[in-house]
Amino acid sequence: MKGRTNKVRIIIVFLVMICFGTFIGYEYYISKYHLTTTHYEIQTEKLDQSIRIVQLTDLHNSEFGTENADLVKCVKEQKPDLILITGDLLDFNEKRTDIAVNLLRQLDGIAPIYVSYGNHEKEYETRYGEDMTVLFEKAGAEVLEYSYKDIEVKGQKLRIGGIYGYCVPESFLKTDEADPEECAFLSEFQDTDRYSMLLCHMPYCWIVNDAISSWDVDCVLTGHVHGGQIRLPFIGGLYAPDQGLFPGEEAGLYASKDHKKVMVLSRGLGSTEKIPRWNNVPEVVTVDIEPRD
Repeated sequence: MKGRTNKVRIIIVFLVMICFGTFIGYEYYISKYHLTTTHYEIQTEKLDQSIRIVQLTDLHNSEFGTENADLVKCVKEQKPDLILITGDLLDFNEKRTDIAVNLLRQLDGIAPIYVSYGNHEKEYETRYGEDMTVLFEKAGAEVLEYSYKDIEVKGQKLRIGGIYGYCVPESFLKTDEADPEECAFLSEFQDTDRYSMLLCHMPYCWIVNDAISSWDVDCVLTGHVHGGQIRLPFIGGLYAPDQGLFPGEEAGLYASKDHKKVMVLSRGLGSTEKIPRWNNVPEVVTVDIEPRD
């Protein structure tokens, strides 16, 4: 009787292990190969007609379908007015640019594309001596790095800029924690009546140092932290660069104190090979900027 009981226990443990392993494997699979679309709506008094933006970030040479056909289809289905890409299209650990370039070529024609640098573009240029701006612009995108463009979309006046940096508030200059070049660019960028959108790969200071309240930028789009990379049920992201373990603020919308400005933090599409995504479906972000009633 005792031997039979032990056999039943072994079988139960074995079945539990199989179920657990299947769950782990399934979550890894969908976190690498599936796509989800997250939709946000932002209101502003600066527009009298809605603008739709698709944000992509942190591809890291990932592919969704053959030559990213699924990703391109997903973007096309959103019918965006603008496609904004906030860095890390490629991975500096791989000396290849074909995946990033091919994606940009396929997106060209859907809507105007603006790209800002991530840390992987910066590191890639340092390692391999290739100019990412030239490469991406030949593929159909416009690269914004410490630069901005004043444009019109559907008759709406917009200012779109890009910067790779932390964007520490200007008040930190007296403590030498702020970068004078960053502050000079942001001071010029915010000096406009247009609706302003800033592509900035690094979210840390926008959250931790409340840069979203300090700088007069209507909408900041960012990435970098991959939604915490591993997302634990009922807890959220496991780890974010600069923020450490269980950051609590690794994806979503973050408003300024006066609720007039907002940061969009995307979970992104890919991951580094050191830590795979888990329970974290790759994300295409769609933002509708609507006139305030």
